[in-house]
Amino acid sequence: MQFRNYSPRSIHSYSQLLTKVEDDLKVSLETITIQQFKDYLHQRIVSEKISVSMINQSISAFKILQVDVLGREWEPIKIKRPRREKKLPVVLSIEEVEKLISVTQNIKHRAILALTYSAGLRRHEIQQIKPTDIDSSRMQVRVFQGKGKKDRYTVLSVKALELLRTYYKDQRPRTFLFEPQSRKGVHLSDETLNKIVKNNAAKAGIRKRVSIHTLRHSFATHLLEKGVNIRLIQEFMGHVSLKTTAGYLHLVTIQPGGISSPLDSMNI
Repeated sequence: MQFRNYSPRSIHSYSQLLTKVEDDLKVSLETITIQQFKDYLHQRIVSEKISVSMINQSISAFKILQVDVLGREWEPIKIKRPRREKKLPVVLSIEEVEKLISVTQNIKHRAILALTYSAGLRRHEIQQIKPTDIDSSRMQVRVFQGKGKKDRYTVLSVKALELLRTYYKDQRPRTFLFEPQSRKGVHLSDETLNKIVKNNAAKAGIRKRVSIHTLRHSFATHLLEKGVNIRLIQEFMGHVSLKTTAGYLHLVTIQPGGISSPLDSMNI
């Protein structure tokens, strides 16, 4: 998996899944047949109600074992998967985002919230971003090796840039743009980032269940409401499929009274 450039997180997850299969069946992995594995998955679906995501990850891990490690032929595993629950993400209104950032007193935390929202960044992207990724001359944020190991550019807000400059002069991070005060050269943890959002959301009187990712969802939704082309939003978000971006259409608030018919622009 390292040779194929899998992320450390995927390698750890796949290894854990295969270890569980071996422990549960109490036989060596190389002796497990595809039919045995299929029966094992079916049993877990029925008894444990495991998620579609876990089913797909387990199949992917077992396929790597069979094909790339043991050199065997692969017979596609056709198994009925439980339907995914279609839950819409939590989105803040523009007023709630404004209040969230306004009540945040810590300059680093304020810069984090502003940049995350204004550029539509994922949590791990905020963790890995470096000062050199902020391109003030072109007003762009460079996302290096985002999800799917892909680079992209997204928008840089003027107000976010002002906050970032104030923060940078004050704290002078060594490697990553955002680092713990007492541990230079180390990025912030998942827990720290979510605490920053949750604590300040509570101060702002926001009762929605929010996380750092809520700001990304809000960014995409607000751009759609402003009429930004969905293909551009797809690029900013780093989505492989336009279908993923189109999911935000369900969250958009549209006032029909503010839309004119194309006929009204014609000279007839």
